Amino acid sequence: MPTIKHNLTIQQKRKMRVRSKLHGTAARPRVTVDRSNKYIFIQAVNDDTGVTLASAGDKALRDGKKAGTKTETAAQAAAVLAEALKKQKISAVVFDRGQYKYHGRVSKVAETLREKGIEV
Repeated sequence: MPTIKHNLTIQQKRKMRVRSKLHGTAARPRVTVDRSNKYIFIQAVNDDTGVTLASAGDKALRDGKKAGTKTETAAQAAAVLAEALKKQKISAVVFDRGQYKYHGRVSKVAETLREKGIEV
């Protein structure tokens, strides 16, 4: 009986390639970025235990008010995440861009984390 071959998309291959080289710990969690056409979601993950330590997204910032461009709201979400990480005394993270290019909103998230004192 023939086996079923599941073809992966280019995005899935790129995401697996990037993710295989990164690992987050409690002291240095992995900050992952998930982007849609309208929103961006950021979370800090401890891969040892599989727990999300902190998360932020610009959906909460955008609902009900105009907050500027998508890049500006991504920066605001990164600032919220940086404050949550500082409350947990986390000063360094591993940045996981996922399947996205380090460009635009994704790079703005990393730059904002650096500006707020988080080592990326």
